[in-house]
Amino acid sequence: MLALPWLWAVFTIVAAAAQTARNAMQRSLTGTLGTIGATHVRFLYGFPFSLIFLGLVKLAIPGAGIPLHTTFFAWTLAGALAQIGATALMLAAMQERSFVVTTAYTKLEPVLVALFGVIILGDHLGLWAWVAIFVATAGILFMSWRPGSENAVRPALLGIASAALFGVSAIGFRGAIRSLDADSFVLAATTTLVCGLGIQTVLLSGYLAIFNRPGLIAIFKSWRQSVFAGFLGSFASQFWFLAFALETVAKVRTLALVEVIFAGLVSGAIIKQATSPRDAIGIALIVIGVAVLLTLG
Repeated sequence: MLALPWLWAVFTIVAAAAQTARNAMQRSLTGTLGTIGATHVRFLYGFPFSLIFLGLVKLAIPGAGIPLHTTFFAWTLAGALAQIGATALMLAAMQERSFVVTTAYTKLEPVLVALFGVIILGDHLGLWAWVAIFVATAGILFMSWRPGSENAVRPALLGIASAALFGVSAIGFRGAIRSLDADSFVLAATTTLVCGLGIQTVLLSGYLAIFNRPGLIAIFKSWRQSVFAGFLGSFASQFWFLAFALETVAKVRTLALVEVIFAGLVSGAIIKQATSPRDAIGIALIVIGVAVLLTLG
């Protein structure tokens, strides 16, 4: 299936908007379901929607099929596990800092992916890349370290760890999509979505059934509030995977910085959390640092 050169950008913007809305809904569920429970909502209630998406794709492309293999499942498992951890850490950070600031922390993902390349793969970074990393780091410190507010470092670390795992997750899922020998990138992306959400649903349901059965029961009881969050999560992931099928993770995640803007709108208009001038400057430094890294670095 042919794809227009700019289609990945459309997919990314749609995914970022849906993810912002889903994050806001999950955040509101954290108080009643806890961090793990709110994390599981996106998987448990998102999985059925992924099956619907796959069914629609199969109807649109009759006779299409993809042979699954061990490499695909290995990539998908890595992406699924990293995404569970990233989502849990993100929600924990949102409990301690504003929605928009936590979203900005997670947008450090491209910077951290670059650092992983240096540490693990021995990649070379030029001067502008290092400048970008220092600028983004300055943004984190600017938001986190306030006089008389030493505990602000904790949510910053949670957000950064979340960003790192989101980066690992994106690489894992793109690796899974690209490993499939498929004529249709839509089918490859949607198949990966179903497998990823299936793994996440089984793992977290099993964990809660063993260690926190009341929490699992609470998730089922809150289905009215959770179904839409699950739909938004599955919908956002569908479009992330479509974008990953067409373009590199670096370019997709760079454009995904629009999510910081979306989060600002949600924070001010819906959640009613004010973003201080200090936070605004810190967010700007993070965005500038990431942009420099991926344009000049």
